[in-house]
Amino acid sequence: MGAVVALDSLLDQRRLWKGQPQARPSGSQSTGHAALDAALPIGGWPESALIEILLPAEGLGELQLLWPTLARLTGKGERIALVAPPHLPYPQAWQAAGVDLRWLSIIEASGKDALWAAEQCLRSGCCAAVLCWPQQADDRALRRLQVAAETGQTLAFAYRPLKEAMNPSPAALRIALEAQPAPQLRVLKCRGGLAQPAPIPFAAWH
Repeated sequence: MGAVVALDSLLDQRRLWKGQPQARPSGSQSTGHAALDAALPIGGWPESALIEILLPAEGLGELQLLWPTLARLTGKGERIALVAPPHLPYPQAWQAAGVDLRWLSIIEASGKDALWAAEQCLRSGCCAAVLCWPQQADDRALRRLQVAAETGQTLAFAYRPLKEAMNPSPAALRIALEAQPAPQLRVLKCRGGLAQPAPIPFAAWH
């Protein structure tokens, strides 16, 4: 049986390596939801990046997830663009969430035109955030959105079907909204480290 050696003795002799505390990576914006911020290794949305929100169906709170961020940005007079939303936003609900509609732009487009419009909005640097609903976007199209977000230093949010979680993506962050076994949110991928594996209940972020 080996001899017992005091930890202090090993430290004094510099025979034990001590890891340095790692600071939280910079370059993030709070999501406005404490439970989600705590689950993300960077403590919020990655800046100048593509963020995918994957959902099995509409109406799971996917817009409410972003309202705190959009309210904060429009409150500072920064432009938000919605590119080809599947439904016309209900103004009273957005206003009740604190979003200043004077800084909200809606762009009607379809197919490849919608992808092109989202890319141009991101690349221009005129928007603080761009929300889009790309249809049948392949890896190349998503990579163009990611590069455009970096170029324009803009938050890019792409709503996509949950089935796309099976496919690789260049997005810096991928979040899945799940309806079963109970409404919850799960972080699938996040730049900057490993995300909290446990799902976040609906009530914690809605």
